[in-house]
Amino acid sequence: MEAELAEISRFVQEVPPFEHLPEHKLQAIIKLISICYVPKGEALPPAQCQGDKLFIIRKGALVYRDQMGELLGKFGEGDLCTIFCSANQIGNIEIVTEEDTLLYCLDYPTLAEIVEDYPTVLNFFKCSAAQRLNNKMSELNEEAVVSASLMNTDISQFYHTPVATLSENASIRDAAIQMSELGHSCLVITTQDNQRQPVGIVTDKDLRRRCIAQGLDYNLPVSTIMTTDMLSIEEGSQAYDALMLMTAKRVHHLPVMKNNKLLAMVTITDLMNHESQNATNLTHLVRKAKTVEEIAQISQMIGKLQMRMARLGTTADHVGKSISAITSAITIRLIELAESQFGQAPVPYAWLAAGSQARQEQFAHSDQDNALIISDDMLPEHDAWFLKLATFVSDGLAQCGFIYCPGDIMATNKQWRQPQKVWHQYFERWIKNPNPQALLNGTVFFDVATIHGDASLLNAVKDKLLKTTKGNTLFLAHLSRNALQNKPPLGFFRDFVLSKNGENEAVLNLKLNGIAPIVDLARIYALSQGIAQCNTIERLKRVAGTPALTEASAKNLIDAYEFLSLLRMEHQASKLAAGLSADNFLAPKDISKLEREHLKDAFKVIKTLQDARQSAY
Repeated sequence: MEAELAEISRFVQEVPPFEHLPEHKLQAIIKLISICYVPKGEALPPAQCQGDKLFIIRKGALVYRDQMGELLGKFGEGDLCTIFCSANQIGNIEIVTEEDTLLYCLDYPTLAEIVEDYPTVLNFFKCSAAQRLNNKMSELNEEAVVSASLMNTDISQFYHTPVATLSENASIRDAAIQMSELGHSCLVITTQDNQRQPVGIVTDKDLRRRCIAQGLDYNLPVSTIMTTDMLSIEEGSQAYDALMLMTAKRVHHLPVMKNNKLLAMVTITDLMNHESQNATNLTHLVRKAKTVEEIAQISQMIGKLQMRMARLGTTADHVGKSISAITSAITIRLIELAESQFGQAPVPYAWLAAGSQARQEQFAHSDQDNALIISDDMLPEHDAWFLKLATFVSDGLAQCGFIYCPGDIMATNKQWRQPQKVWHQYFERWIKNPNPQALLNGTVFFDVATIHGDASLLNAVKDKLLKTTKGNTLFLAHLSRNALQNKPPLGFFRDFVLSKNGENEAVLNLKLNGIAPIVDLARIYALSQGIAQCNTIERLKRVAGTPALTEASAKNLIDAYEFLSLLRMEHQASKLAAGLSADNFLAPKDISKLEREHLKDAFKVIKTLQDARQSAY
């Protein structure tokens, strides 16, 4: 009997949260335990363990399903089954053994009394893995609110109202006079009948370039020189989102809309005066750079920016957007330098970024994934110009620390430097014949965005793609099977499955085994619903509540993604601070026990959604 109790004690004290308890509390809990056996396929609770009980899975596995039969979770050795702690609040959840299962059963009211002086332990019993992860992310987001500046500041703190407007029928001269009198550098052009219904925007740059330089008659309507595809942002947005939008699109004025009506105006100056030493400053320096060497020197600050943002408690989402914006600025400037050297392109084109840059999830010094989509007016002799462009830009990115793609997914590869009609053929072939290589190519190029050039070239390809993938169960089944080969690193015995890095250290690959599976799932959900967004969190928000994914599951995946990305960001920041190269290999011994449990919770969420996807296809 003593040997049996010792074995139970050894097992239980390694199960969270019991390891936080002192020895005398742990021994009191061990004496509470009764052991019960439940054959495969039977529902819990077993007949001999009725009432408010907590179960510890000693061997075997449990499956949780809701009243609709949807998989909620799977739990194995060392996991807690807490749903019966309050038997009258179980609801419509069904728990069934997936295999012959051995359980340790504890009377919950007595257990709660033993640990009443340990609220962290008691709260652990009251939450599921997804809830614990959600609580952790809520805590971290609260810290980010305190630490960050523009990150969580409403745009209303910066915009100006009323907005200076002018009717579309007014003259260019009228616009110049009004801007001079007000001391403004822009006017929003509205319909003749409604000053809150914008049709375009005119800036002092438009007056110089489109009127004075062209010798236009000043009495022409101001609509002659206005920009019609005006960018805007909705009221209630964060100031940081406005900053990133203006930085990415290289505009200095951003109208704020409310219910499709003009409300206010925010300028880049308003935001930059508030936020110093940030991504905007780096992109501004990049734009002024005259040589590749200057850009490369500026790019060395990207790692410092990531370290600074990590120290400030910035979310991984904002770090990814900031660094992606800088990478885009570097790419654009390299293209401009190339065009100044080689002359203008013979036909319209779009420079594309794929992967993490397209998703706006890039961290310091990732590898480069890019391509060119060229107008169908392209002639064979034009390819020499585009090859020079691709070589110049890819070499420049490499000088800036963005290594050449190991898989040669770059515009220097002729396969990824093609006219629009060929790209249409690529996507059509990948979807109709989803062999392993097609799925690999699709995984890369289903996450793609225009960085510079004619965005309509890619938009037409993506529109056709999304119409083809939406509801295409055969293709989605192949894509799902391919994605589900990458499993979270949790072993049967409830611990991490570790691999060796180059230094022979036992590590987890946070990107490959944690973040990538969520990115893959989000991509599949988005394609199944015809959603064009690339950003992982945005995809999950858009598919929440659709036939592809419940709102609760989307929230759980977002929490898991944010936590894993945060761990990765902080790990990379610590490596950079130590003068080492940033990588994705985290040794569990380098984080606290509590963080290890949150990490396991994140992996459980991923595994649950992967299992649900596997059941669906």
